[in-house]
Amino acid sequence: MSKGRILFGQTYFLHFDPKLWGAMMPYPPLGTLYAASFMRARGYEVALFDAMLSTSEEEWAAALDTNAPEFAVLFEDNFNYLSKMCLLRMREAAFTMIRMARERGYPVIVCGADASDHPGDYLNHGADYILIGEGEQTLAELLSALEAGRRPELDPESAPAGLAWRSSDREDKVFRTPRRPDIKDLDRLPFPAWDLVDVEKYRAVWLDRHGYFSMNMVTTRGCPYHCNWCAKPIWGQRYNSRSPDNVVQEMVWLKDTFQPDHIWFADDIFGLKPGWIPKFASLVQKSGSIMPFKCLSRVDLLLREGEIEALKVAGAEIVWVGAESGAQKILTAMEKGTRVEQIYTASRELRRAGVQVGFFLQFGYPGETREDIETTLQMVREIMPDDIGMSVSYPLPGTTFYNRVVGELGEKKNWYDSSDMAMMYEGPYKTDFYRQLHIVLHKEFRMRVHWQRLKVTAGHPARLSRSDLRNSAAMAYHWITLPLARRKLDRLEQRSSDSVGPLGPGMSLEEASRPTPQN
Repeated sequence: MSKGRILFGQTYFLHFDPKLWGAMMPYPPLGTLYAASFMRARGYEVALFDAMLSTSEEEWAAALDTNAPEFAVLFEDNFNYLSKMCLLRMREAAFTMIRMARERGYPVIVCGADASDHPGDYLNHGADYILIGEGEQTLAELLSALEAGRRPELDPESAPAGLAWRSSDREDKVFRTPRRPDIKDLDRLPFPAWDLVDVEKYRAVWLDRHGYFSMNMVTTRGCPYHCNWCAKPIWGQRYNSRSPDNVVQEMVWLKDTFQPDHIWFADDIFGLKPGWIPKFASLVQKSGSIMPFKCLSRVDLLLREGEIEALKVAGAEIVWVGAESGAQKILTAMEKGTRVEQIYTASRELRRAGVQVGFFLQFGYPGETREDIETTLQMVREIMPDDIGMSVSYPLPGTTFYNRVVGELGEKKNWYDSSDMAMMYEGPYKTDFYRQLHIVLHKEFRMRVHWQRLKVTAGHPARLSRSDLRNSAAMAYHWITLPLARRKLDRLEQRSSDSVGPLGPGMSLEEASRPTPQN
């Protein structure tokens, strides 16, 4: 017998993020699907509003009217790094969606990284309750209490752990219960509620834009490492993992049910536990469910014996790593725990095994100089990863980095969308410099990629295709425009240096490199 109807939603609209709308590689909100299946297993009727391919908040309003839920739950996809970036445009969408639900008389419950960091803001805009951290168990206990007439604000002592709400008699007071322990036995969780998703809509987008269909999975929750710029409002330093057997069971089910061509493992770190990836490779091979996949790892973990070979056997197509910088002093200041030579070695070994490598690069960390930037660019030239992504250091609450620079933050404390690239503290250079650096980095990288592709067919003119001709034109364009882009970068460097100095006004390199206590 159903206990009640929940309309789940999330507030990451791909349409509101121009850069990623252009890239068009959408994935359904996996964290939301886990929450929906968790509550359905406890007897609730569940429905989903999937914002990913929606074009406005009005579609959420229509879903409220169609479903008439007893509870409206905005449960963000906590496996989506874009949700964890707490983008202002998505916060605006959340506030609008909260208002729409409240206007219709529905209680509103919110879970997500931004809400965990700023519960007061969401409560001020009409949310009734904020789930702090992981969310599923707190949501189940909260709804059980509300249905029994036990409102947390009337009986705070018996309120569920991991919950925040606004006092009815003091508008400035946010009540929070202690943090809830995370779910450790992830194998006991039901698989995500994929039946709520319009899978064929996603398939059509992927096939039209990329020629294959990719679906997302996770094998873990959290990350135990201490990179001091990395925000972890959901799981903190904790890390829990599914068993390889459980993951392969889901892969078999996905393959039989939806026939994807590719999997994205959205874990912060894929296969951290020693021996996990070799066992996974063996099981996925025996099950006949091998599919090409991409995942995220660390260069030091990849150098464990047998790790890369097992990834290849399991179906890894590309492994993304947080290379961050080619300057060791920056990696040390970040407390990354890796070394530049490991980036080179892991990249070489991945290539040797036939696995591609992608680099996440981060610029603008306190103490970084132009020389350090050029060192990183040279690392990219020498290794020539198969893909790159660039960001600038982004101070988010709860991080050591944020605490160090909080006194330098202005009114703007979050990016508006993923292409913002704003330098929000008084860093080594100004925002315009890093936006131009993004242009220079990608121009040079794409020029080299196109050149490598052309070299393959250069000796066989008869085999030249339209794609090769486009590559040739693109290479020529980047080759011609790169010097101009670099000169503009030099001018912006000088302008930034004249106003803030090469290390920024707020922190010396010694201060940026100072170690912090480890939990």
